[in-house]
Amino acid sequence: MSELTRDDVAHLASLARIDLAEDELDHLAGELAVILDSVATVSSAPIADIEPMSHPMPIVNVTRPDEVRPSLSPEEALAMAPEAEEQRFSVPRILAED
Repeated sequence: MSELTRDDVAHLASLARIDLAEDELDHLAGELAVILDSVATVSSAPIADIEPMSHPMPIVNVTRPDEVRPSLSPEEALAMAPEAEEQRFSVPRILAED
């Protein structure tokens, strides 16, 4: 297990500009030691022959070609709108001008 003293934790807290109470220093010394031990365990894994990756599964971006297709005209799109203004849907204001 990593040996972290409360002085080490206090130093790390000052570097991170975190104000810790005295009881937190003792508590975090144990927790940080567990984290450091876990990182050491992961670091010792045999990964020399493994290619670095950004995701454990292959990711394929599914896209369609960007082609112009027939769609609604502005008049057809706004035909059932309660209110329209300048070929746009008109909606009630919900925020003040502030």
